[in-house]
Amino acid sequence: MTGRKATVGGLVTANPVWVGSSELTMTLDGLITCVDAGAGAVVAKSVNESAAARRQLDIADYAFVSAGGRVRPAGAARRGDGLLNRSGLAQVDLDDWLALLAAGVEHGAARGCPVIGSITLGDPVAAARIAHAMAGAVPAVELNIGAPHGREAPAVRQLTEADAVHDAVRVVRAAVDAPLFVKLPGQASDVVALARAARSAGADAVGLVGRYPGFLPDLGGGAVLGSWGAWGSPACLPMSLYWVAKARTALGADVPLVGTNGARTATDVLRFLASGARAVEVVTALWIGGPAALAELVAGVDAYLDARDPDEFVGSALAGAREYKDIPPVRPPAWLPYTARWSRSSGR
Repeated sequence: MTGRKATVGGLVTANPVWVGSSELTMTLDGLITCVDAGAGAVVAKSVNESAAARRQLDIADYAFVSAGGRVRPAGAARRGDGLLNRSGLAQVDLDDWLALLAAGVEHGAARGCPVIGSITLGDPVAAARIAHAMAGAVPAVELNIGAPHGREAPAVRQLTEADAVHDAVRVVRAAVDAPLFVKLPGQASDVVALARAARSAGADAVGLVGRYPGFLPDLGGGAVLGSWGAWGSPACLPMSLYWVAKARTALGADVPLVGTNGARTATDVLRFLASGARAVEVVTALWIGGPAALAELVAGVDAYLDARDPDEFVGSALAGAREYKDIPPVRPPAWLPYTARWSRSSGR
């Protein structure tokens, strides 16, 4: 990063706070609003070749869930809530979508904010065709192979094995000259192996990590949303940071990482950066707080980094993280304050 700007995979963005792909970025008005609120970059709503994936948007639904498990009424979500949802892809013909993206790119360019195209993987060959066309309208393309909805419907795919990731990314990479960012799932046995596979196949940057599959019974004989869904919450943040930090450690500082899943505050964004991400995608915070929430995140991150070297800050937390084998015994044992209440009080 240089000053407020963040450079990821050859793409220069206004700052490290990006807006991730969602229904908020499905229209030109949505893209413009995100740009004008101060986003560093904006990832447009995903598309792919599947008519079924577009129809799936018709069953989209959203449940914001409090830390205590209560589903909020519509419009009453709070910053600390989790989100369980169903969704689908943008319901638009490719030519019309490319025209919309081009208009968004033009608006963003005047403000130093790139608008990035997004494809959720279905068929790799079809994704390559779309990516090739998309690269004529946008400065970078995100390939999402981590969508949790891929576990529930055949219209999209979630890849969790390194060989499959490598093969899919290689096909799309061959069709695209623009920067290619690959967004990975969090639910895999070895996310770092997926990141390594994506890079070896030509990804310019790697996004870590997508949301998790979720299910929440309502205890009345049914389930919230009446189905499974995708889950994200502030409680997911440490899991996302884990994979960002592990990828940074394993792949090195030269591999650009984009963090996602769990950031609701400027401090959360900064924790992603300290773990090794060069930029951070936020979505749910904006669903809850609107454009003002985005402006608040950008201002908070900018204020913190103003007195620091942004490049040195990225990955800085790793200097204080040790392997288990390198940690000396904790004395007295750290469990004692918790087990004391279970000790027998007979005096023996």
